[in-house]
Amino acid sequence: MTKKEEVKNDIPENSSMAGDLEEMDQLGRQMEKMRTNEQLKKHREPGTEQYEEEE
Repeated sequence: MTKKEEVKNDIPENSSMAGDLEEMDQLGRQMEKMRTNEQLKKHREPGTEQYEEEE
């Protein structure tokens, strides 16, 4: 395998790093809106008032 082929194989097909600061800011805002694993497990949305039922 040549050096050029090695470099080509190192590039991920499904993702890459942000290209510039503007893209980083946009990705950061998207991540802030994402639900946490705990919220996903409990089917809850962030920012709404939801209480656990008392047993």
